[in-house]
Amino acid sequence: MNAPPRFALDAGDDARRAPVRLVVIQDEQRPAVDETGEPVVMTMPHLLVRELIALLVFSLGLVVVAIFVDAPLEEIANPLETPNPAKAPWYFLGLQELLHYYPPFISGVLLPAAVILALVVIPYFDINLERRPLAEARRTRVLVRLWTSVAAISALLLGTASHPLWPVLVPLWLVAVLMTVPEIWPRRHGVVGWLGTRSLAFWIFTWFLLATTALTVIGVLFRGPGWAFTLPWRDGIY
Repeated sequence: MNAPPRFALDAGDDARRAPVRLVVIQDEQRPAVDETGEPVVMTMPHLLVRELIALLVFSLGLVVVAIFVDAPLEEIANPLETPNPAKAPWYFLGLQELLHYYPPFISGVLLPAAVILALVVIPYFDINLERRPLAEARRTRVLVRLWTSVAAISALLLGTASHPLWPVLVPLWLVAVLMTVPEIWPRRHGVVGWLGTRSLAFWIFTWFLLATTALTVIGVLFRGPGWAFTLPWRDGIY
């Protein structure tokens, strides 16, 4: 057998004559993997079969409803007669309701563009990924900022709209009150305790959802001829 090579240590000030070479050898290292023990299944067939079953059940439910409930269709469209009011599909009636408060350029262009721009900008800010409660400390400062923001938004909506924008203002004030209750009356359990653990993102989305729902419901059920406010059970709007 060949003898192992011999190495001699030669130290000096001239790095070109006696270069220093270091070799580090370590055992195989693998990254730590958290094993949660969750069951793993394939998309096909486990997920797709469940989605197909849900689709069939939902479709069957629609068929049953269509058999026993007539669709609220009107008479055949007459190009010589314009219905009063001429309503858009229900999913656009929130925007059409805004036309009652703002000029078409603001309600149809600026406001939707502002919502889209906010969705584009939000990812570049701290969006509370950890879903921390709104005020873990400094409750007074949070309440001052909250009601200052509410007052500024209320003044803006009241000052620029031709009519008081109640479908947006009332949800705004309701959300602000619900945000204030756990700050002035802290509780660990119950409804108040649950409200105190909600994040700022939760409250913003709640306000947006309530305002959108209110605008749509008013446009669908409570707007009659001339887009005047009416009661659906009195004038047969729906």
